[in-house]
Amino acid sequence: MASKVISATVRRTLTNPHGAFSRCRHLSTAAAATAVNYEDESILMKGVRISGRPLYLDMQATTPIDPRVFDAMNDSTIHEYGNPHSRTHMYGWEAENAVEVARIQVAKLIEASPKEIIFMSGATEANNTAVKGVMHFYKDTKKHVITTQTEHKCVLDSCRHLQQEGFEVTYLPVKTDGLVDLEMLKEAIRPDTGLVSIMAVNNEIGVVQPMEEIGMICKEHNVPFHTDAAQAIGKIPVDVKKWNVALMSMSAHKIYGPKGVGALYVRRRPRIRLEPLMNGGGQERGLRSGTGATQQIVGFGAACELAMKEMEYDEKWIKGLQERLLNGIREKLDGVVVNGSMDSRYVGNLNLSFAYVEGESLLMGLKEVAVSSGSACTSASLEPSYVLRALGVDEDMAHTSIRFGIGRFTTKEEIDKAVELTVKQVEKLREMSPLYEMVKEGIDIKNIQWSQH
Repeated sequence: MASKVISATVRRTLTNPHGAFSRCRHLSTAAAATAVNYEDESILMKGVRISGRPLYLDMQATTPIDPRVFDAMNDSTIHEYGNPHSRTHMYGWEAENAVEVARIQVAKLIEASPKEIIFMSGATEANNTAVKGVMHFYKDTKKHVITTQTEHKCVLDSCRHLQQEGFEVTYLPVKTDGLVDLEMLKEAIRPDTGLVSIMAVNNEIGVVQPMEEIGMICKEHNVPFHTDAAQAIGKIPVDVKKWNVALMSMSAHKIYGPKGVGALYVRRRPRIRLEPLMNGGGQERGLRSGTGATQQIVGFGAACELAMKEMEYDEKWIKGLQERLLNGIREKLDGVVVNGSMDSRYVGNLNLSFAYVEGESLLMGLKEVAVSSGSACTSASLEPSYVLRALGVDEDMAHTSIRFGIGRFTTKEEIDKAVELTVKQVEKLREMSPLYEMVKEGIDIKNIQWSQH
């Protein structure tokens, strides 16, 4: 219960007492602000005025730092300020010891050896290192990579970079629930396949892939298996041996740790080889040169230790809130669709599409709730999410998707307020929609032959 008790403290700690926030620093969220009328203490940011700080429901983007993690980092900053690679005096030894303790904490969370943990700046660097590094090392005999159409952009862009170098990439489609077709994966493997890279938990729709089955297929074909586990570690049980993964990318700021630090698990037995992206002093087994960010690494380790202790409790708490959110919305709105499998899903991710509502308009209307849209703005056009398109979601529904991210410090009051605001805004937009009016009158709009002018 401790993590729930301190939730209010967390928000007070995170409230910026300077600049645009100074006049309402005592208000933690929009939910709190609505309890009292503070008309003269609202926030104006980028032309948008709201009564208090928005409800934060974007946990897949990042999580607030746990105060216990902050305490560990603060203590390390004061006392362990030496260079962890200085081997000639106590200050270096103290910092090095702090880093090695964190390496043990990270390794325990995924059932790995500390010697298999390579600290990096985050999952993006880890993904780049894994995908490019393996293929570059085995380039004389391996020319083929397998991944999925729903991977994170940094994996997809790394694969495209390899294609420009002459490698071949197979982008596997996924089923309508977001899961990989295992038979299709088997058929895609070739004698020159050098890597299979499949995300454990999708950042946009929360789908959990069948990791053990994928790992077994890769093991049977003697192909290294890499997974982007940034959204998985600390949230679902992860065991690199059971999953048969050769490489795993991780990030601290997705599990209530600091930004700017992550890690790459690199299997030692049987050994997986890869070329580093950076050259320098040979730190981190030569795979990531540069002075280690001691305090961020300490925070990463502390976040992993907390996640290991509280994962079961967090899962129960977050699942209850997810059900409260989904049921609350569905009780008052029709035409609400969950994107991705509900059976194989991380409970903190709820991606919903609202029929007859444009997603960007909904987002703009939900200014008191910090959420993400499945739509992505480009310089020339508004395109629906490539992840939802890969699931076969109709373009009009893909345009209406909203991702709600629930976490350790989310409260029931915030969920109830999010339901109220979401329902209110969807109803408002539907009242202005001629298509919704036609549907209510029983007209099948999909069969209408629209005339062109």
